[in-house]
Amino acid sequence: MTAGGSEAVSGAGRVHVAVVGAARASTPECEAAEEVGRRIAEAGAVLVCGGLGGVMEAACRGARAVGGTTVGILPGTDRLAANPHVEIAVPTAMGEARNALVVGTADAVVAVGGEFGTLSEIALALKAGTPVIGLGTWELARRGEAVVGVLAAPGPERAAALALEHGAARLAARRHGS
Repeated sequence: MTAGGSEAVSGAGRVHVAVVGAARASTPECEAAEEVGRRIAEAGAVLVCGGLGGVMEAACRGARAVGGTTVGILPGTDRLAANPHVEIAVPTAMGEARNALVVGTADAVVAVGGEFGTLSEIALALKAGTPVIGLGTWELARRGEAVVGVLAAPGPERAAALALEHGAARLAARRHGS
């Protein structure tokens, strides 16, 4: 069974969760990302990321450790630039603009820490209606007032659970044309 209680399906029908964060991340951020990646894969979901180091590599390492599928959407033209835990590398030649593809591929996004690239991914996901789960990441405000959008998680286990739950709901809604 997968998140949402449905039978596991393959390929495009599986929940896709993007894990986003800095390429130069702290040790605690990488540890959290690795745990998120492992839990996403254990649930049978596909892990999508920017394919490079830091949070992206840690999440992929966690997913691959339990046999999960990892997709890295790369900024450059060389698929060999992907971290060693990316199973499917997609070179885009788009630079940071590939962030739109990373979040556009996902049913939910988990942001772990992060820099301005992560902030752009959060914004693009929220604009598209994709749920964003935050783990020690950006807090949003407009004119000094907090903006509801990023669901804060207290730890990696809850972040993964929320992403799987919201991702499965979003995928089901799309399947039913909602």
